[in-house]
Amino acid sequence: MSWEEEIKELRYREELAKKMGGEERVARHRKQGKLTVRERVEKLLDEGSFHETGAIAGNAKYDETGELVEFTPANFVAGTGRINGQKVVVGADDFTVRGGAMDGAVTGKQIYAELMAKELQLPMIRLVDGTGGGGSVKLLADHGYTYIPVNPSWDHVVDNLSRVPVVAACLGSVAGLGAARVAASHFSVMVEDISQLFVAGPLIVEHGMGQKLTKEELGGTQVHATSGAVDNIAKSEEDAFQQIRAFLSYLPSNVWKLPPIKESSDDRNRREEDLISVIPRNRRKLYKIRNILAMIFDKDSIFEMGRSFGSSMITSFARLDGYPVGVIAPDVYKNAGAMTAESSEKIRRFVDLCQTFHLPIVNLVDNPGLEVGLNAEKKATIRKGVNAITAIYQATVPMMEIIIRRVFGVGGAGMTNGHGLNLRYAWPSGVWGSLPVEGGLEVAYKRDLEASSDPEALRQQILQQLQSVTSPFRTAEKFGVEEIIDPRDTRPLLCEWVKDAYEVIQHQLGISHNKYRP
Repeated sequence: MSWEEEIKELRYREELAKKMGGEERVARHRKQGKLTVRERVEKLLDEGSFHETGAIAGNAKYDETGELVEFTPANFVAGTGRINGQKVVVGADDFTVRGGAMDGAVTGKQIYAELMAKELQLPMIRLVDGTGGGGSVKLLADHGYTYIPVNPSWDHVVDNLSRVPVVAACLGSVAGLGAARVAASHFSVMVEDISQLFVAGPLIVEHGMGQKLTKEELGGTQVHATSGAVDNIAKSEEDAFQQIRAFLSYLPSNVWKLPPIKESSDDRNRREEDLISVIPRNRRKLYKIRNILAMIFDKDSIFEMGRSFGSSMITSFARLDGYPVGVIAPDVYKNAGAMTAESSEKIRRFVDLCQTFHLPIVNLVDNPGLEVGLNAEKKATIRKGVNAITAIYQATVPMMEIIIRRVFGVGGAGMTNGHGLNLRYAWPSGVWGSLPVEGGLEVAYKRDLEASSDPEALRQQILQQLQSVTSPFRTAEKFGVEEIIDPRDTRPLLCEWVKDAYEVIQHQLGISHNKYRP
C-alpha cells in the first residue's frame, strides 16, 4: 500500500501549471519581448533557490466520473527563494492567464504571499504584470450581482511597509490595483519598451476623458521617469532584477535586524586630492556632485534612486567602510540645487525609508533654499518643503551633515535638526545665512541704491564689505559651526563616525514610531 498514484497525480498537475496560459499565449507573450513568469523568478533569484507555494491552484473542470479534463493555473506564482543568500518572498503575475487580472487568479495566493512576508519577516518582491483588479465587467453577468471594491491583502501590504523591504517591478501594462501594488513599495522599477503604468488604460481614458493615447503615451517610461510614480527605469528585465538585488543588498531582512555590513577593500583613510579644489571659488560656477560622492564613499557602492524625479536632489544608498548609509546631496546643474516640490517629496520619502530600516544618513549640503517663483508657488513648494524638513526632524537615525557650499533660507536650515546634537562638518567653501549676500543686499539696501548717483559702484562697495564677514572662520569663532575641515579628510572622518552611528542604531531596532508611507 503506497501513495505513489497520488504523487503521480501531483506531478501531473504541476506540469499542467507550468504550461501557464498555453503555448499560443506564451508565444504571444515572448513575441512582445517579455520573459514568462517562471523565467522571471529564475533570473531574479539565486539559482535553484525557489520553493513555490500553491503551484497547482487554479480553475479545474472534471467529467462526470470525476476525472480532471481541463486545468487553467492561477495567474499568480508565489513562493520563497534567495537573493545573494538572503531569503525573500516573491509574488509574480502571469500575464498569459487572463492578462494578470483578478478574475484569473486564486485570490488567496496573493494574500498568502503578503502574509508570508509579514509573518516570516522576509522582504517582499512583487513582479507585476497585469491589472490585478476585478477583471472584465462581463463577470457581472456571470455573477448576477456587483460588489463594493476591496483591495485584497491590503492590510498586509500596508503593514509590510513598516516591517520588511518591499520591492515592485512593473513588467508589462499595469493598471488599477496592479499599479497600486507597484506604488505601495520602498523601491519600484519599470522596464523600457515593455512597461506601462496607469490608473486606467487607454480605452477607459479615451471614453471617460476624451484623450486618445497609446499605452506608451499614457504611461510609458518616458512619462514615469520624471513623474515620481516609480523610482528607477531599467533597460531590460535582467537590468531590473539586478537593480532589485542591489537595492536589497543595503537593507536588513526586516526592521528588527541591522543593515548588512560587508567587508570593504577600500581604504577607510583614503584622502582624495581632488577634493581640495572640486568646489569652485566662484559660486556661479557649477561642479559635478556625483564625482564628489565617488571620492567619499566606498568605491562602486553608490546606488541611486529616482535620478530623474526631483533631480535637484540626489538620494542614494552607499557604503562607508562596508557600512550601508543613506545619502542626500544636491545636483547644482538642476534648479541650482534648490529644493523643489518634487525633490522635497523625494527627500521626505527617502528619509522615511532610512528611518524605517535604521540606516544612518549622510547629508551633503549645498542648498540655496526652497525654489522660488510663480511655478514653485503653484506647486505648493513650501508645504512639500516643510514635509521634507519634518521628516528630517522626526528621524531618530544618526545624521551627519557635510556643508560643502551654501546653506540659505528655510530649505538650507531644514537639512539637519539644528536643535539636536547636530553633528556636522563644514568645508572652507561653506557660505550661509538667511539670504545670499548678492541677492539680499538688493532688498536691504534698496533705498540707498536707488538714491545713489552710481548704484553699481555702491553695490560693489557694499558687496565687498558684506563678503568680508561671510567667511566661515568668522562663524567658527562664535562656535556657530562646530568644525571646519580639509575636504580631503571627509572620508576618514565619516568612516569613523559610521561605526559610532551603528552603535546607536542597534538600540533603535524595531518598527519606527513614524510608519512608512509610500
